[in-house]
Amino acid sequence: MIPYSVLDLAPIWEGGDARQAFARSLDLAQHAERWGYNRFWLAEHHGMPGIASAATSVVMAHVASGTSRIRIGAGGVMLPNHAPLVIAEQFGTLEALFPGRIDLGVGRAPGTDQITAQALRRGFDVDSFPQDVVELMSYFQPAQPGQRIRAVPGEGLNVPVWILGSSLYGAQLAAALGLPYAFASHFAPAQLIRALQVYRAGYRPSERSAKPYAMVGVTAAAADTDDEARYLTSSIEQAVVKLRTGKPGKLPAPARGLRWNESEQAILDEFFGCSAIGSLSTVRKQLADIAARTEADELIIASQVFDHAARLRSHELVAQVASATIS
Repeated sequence: MIPYSVLDLAPIWEGGDARQAFARSLDLAQHAERWGYNRFWLAEHHGMPGIASAATSVVMAHVASGTSRIRIGAGGVMLPNHAPLVIAEQFGTLEALFPGRIDLGVGRAPGTDQITAQALRRGFDVDSFPQDVVELMSYFQPAQPGQRIRAVPGEGLNVPVWILGSSLYGAQLAAALGLPYAFASHFAPAQLIRALQVYRAGYRPSERSAKPYAMVGVTAAAADTDDEARYLTSSIEQAVVKLRTGKPGKLPAPARGLRWNESEQAILDEFFGCSAIGSLSTVRKQLADIAARTEADELIIASQVFDHAARLRSHELVAQVASATIS
């Protein structure tokens, strides 16, 4: 009996642009709120023609202003790209504008290639990620007498901080800091089970969270029939193969009769290792299996579907699966 959430990349589809992507993201969030989803998260990526959410906090404000109850979050901000104080100010501002609705998930990957990462934050150091997280959290605490560096807005707001990851590193850090943990199994599920084991076994209770809380990412495409869902998924397949072979682009239209070579199929087999694709009954079984296998506290659904109406329908069907568990 767990809540479900939505992970959105503000996808830019072939023939579309960023402005249209943002309009679709807001519309999806408004529907997700009505359907009872718990959170609506956006992810930071840079230099990718098919993803519009590079300025994550700005897009979050756009979505939060058009909704009223659903939690809006970053899933996540790639902290090596930013000074912690800047992120504290941005999310302090969001929390001041939309109190009690903001989540801050942080990751240590750059969310782009190394050249772009250097342009974002010259001299960035991935190895400083744990110290950056601690520094970031300190800015959300009440200011101390004589404190010279302050996040305004931010101080005293206790914005919830999550650790994101796709390996054991994030699991270990989240456990050590006593923070909730979100695993990016919607695109890199290989170490999912082991990471959850490491997180739960090593968890140290903290003021922020007395016990571990793990959210698991799921790639989903639900439709009225299994065949239609597989057809919708062909957009994701094409996008993933292009990205992993160094040719990122906008989200392609779905296509039938695609043929993949051995190496491309291996990429797709790994990518879809934590997925739910099919009709309502098929997706219900797949999501139940993922929840049981991972003992997740929450599932977050990523659905990269080309047609907006079909994407809404996909999330609506997933919401029907979760309707007995979503508050």
